[in-house]
Amino acid sequence: MKHNKVGSVMTTDVIRAEYRTPFKEVARLLADRHISGLPVVDDDDKVIGVVSETDLVARQSEALDADEPRRRFRFAPLTSRARRQVAKSTAFTAGQLMTVPPVTVHAEETIAEAARTMAQRHVERLPVLDEEDRLVGIVTRRDLLQVFLRSDAEIRHEVIEEVLIRTLRLAPRSIDVFVVEGVVTLTGQLVRRTETAVAVSMTKQIDGVVAVIDQLTYRFDDSRLPHHERSSHGAAGDWLRDP
Repeated sequence: MKHNKVGSVMTTDVIRAEYRTPFKEVARLLADRHISGLPVVDDDDKVIGVVSETDLVARQSEALDADEPRRRFRFAPLTSRARRQVAKSTAFTAGQLMTVPPVTVHAEETIAEAARTMAQRHVERLPVLDEEDRLVGIVTRRDLLQVFLRSDAEIRHEVIEEVLIRTLRLAPRSIDVFVVEGVVTLTGQLVRRTETAVAVSMTKQIDGVVAVIDQLTYRFDDSRLPHHERSSHGAAGDWLRDP
């Protein structure tokens, strides 16, 4: 089954900075382009860090704090994080200000994988790299949400073509497929229980599917049989086989 790739929704016109880009130029780029962050690249277009509005605000805040008496630091050594924050308070360039290491994604990764990375790393945008790890685009949470804008008709067509026909090798109308606001309902009877498991699991993986309501029944429970005794009906037998 083919999934939409990050490359299909990314923005290719990427606003970027270099290590030596002045602090004020970074602030100007963010303000003029109405963006909340940008990647920092080296001479080979490799992403070496990311500068966000948060970094700029932290810089200003730490710069003000740096002018205050440092009595609170007199008796306790600074942590590594605190040292980085102090260093940012005197940053003059994007390279000194950026957050490292950068969180990135490759253009060939799926939208689901990119969304998972964003959620786990708590970021709102990801620089997109090609096979040589060079910057080719940027993807935001809003870009990834496009996958959920697929019409119900598109989703239904993919369930029938990819799951029923291509994988399970069933007739298109062997089970009923209803899609409402991205929620897919599968209704009907299949021969084997393992086929119902495949149908539900693969449908959940289709881009744009919000949830799957399983109303499938089966005539024969083959789920407890050894793999070599299961009938490899279409590709289902291979799909269920342990890797």
